[in-house]
Amino acid sequence: MSHHTHGHPTVSAKPMSRRNLLQALAASSVAVGLGAFAAPTAASALSAAPAALPTASGGARLVPVNRIGIQLFTVRDKLSGAASIGFRRLFEELSAIGYSEVEFAGYTQGGAGAITPAEIRQLLDDNGLRAVGSHATLNPGNIDAQLEIANTLGMQFLGQGGPIASGRTDAAWVTAAQTWNQMGVKAEAAGIKLYTHTHQGEWNWTTDANGANTNRRVYDLLWTEFDPDLVTFEMDIYWAYVGRHLFPGFEPIDYLKRDPRRFPLVHLKDGKLNPANGNGYDIIEFGAGDIPYAQILKELQRNRGQRFGMYEQDNAGSTAAGGNAVNSLGNADRSYAQIAALRG
Repeated sequence: MSHHTHGHPTVSAKPMSRRNLLQALAASSVAVGLGAFAAPTAASALSAAPAALPTASGGARLVPVNRIGIQLFTVRDKLSGAASIGFRRLFEELSAIGYSEVEFAGYTQGGAGAITPAEIRQLLDDNGLRAVGSHATLNPGNIDAQLEIANTLGMQFLGQGGPIASGRTDAAWVTAAQTWNQMGVKAEAAGIKLYTHTHQGEWNWTTDANGANTNRRVYDLLWTEFDPDLVTFEMDIYWAYVGRHLFPGFEPIDYLKRDPRRFPLVHLKDGKLNPANGNGYDIIEFGAGDIPYAQILKELQRNRGQRFGMYEQDNAGSTAAGGNAVNSLGNADRSYAQIAALRG
């Protein structure tokens, strides 16, 4: 992408978002393309029109619009390489779409140049965005520095995107959980709570020292070993459904309902059923898949105020549904519309 050639005003409170404006115009039967509202460098990349919105049933929103977030791993192509648009442009685009929350996946912006956490925080504030959490690789050697960054950015939570232990041995996961509890003490002192983001592997069984399966899933081990006051979970619902496909015998919703306080964040990642994929599903933009999010979120609606719903799509920079142009911001735009339209 070329360099940003015109500035958007930076304000502490967002004006009417492009998404809400389009919905208002659509309601009055005025057809408008997204390109009219996008920056010139992004207009051609965004789809010409949002995906059809689910019909509202009159119920309450399942994800309040001021609590819809995005994991920046989704749009990582916008922050890497010589073509990076940088955090300033990215935050302007995400705020215009309507996102309120951001979960980080790193603090660099490629060819857009060096930037400090304090400068990133200013850009968040300028665009009415709140930092909720971050995927970092945490260990006792870097936890202090990572907590300092998290505090600068104003996060309530600090997490890790990958598994906290390798392999499946019971002992390795118990040791890792104990280390995380120790780091959690430091986090608590800094006013932050740690969390782990899980994939399909945590739904597998642990093994004993001889490599034999135990009767305990990694997830259940962590549930027992983590001090819930210090370390919480971020369920990636897509990966939980992959885990259900690979290691059946559980329902993701049962964990979410067991103790909602232990899931302050969830990843709203959609998947389309595909028997040819060993995982059972292909990752796809939100609303184009088969994971029953309306049902899941309706069951969690009573606790929605405790939860940050973060849209994530690992392949948003390389795939697009419905014949739309390939562009991660286009996927983010259409997915926001689908999440915002979900009603109980």
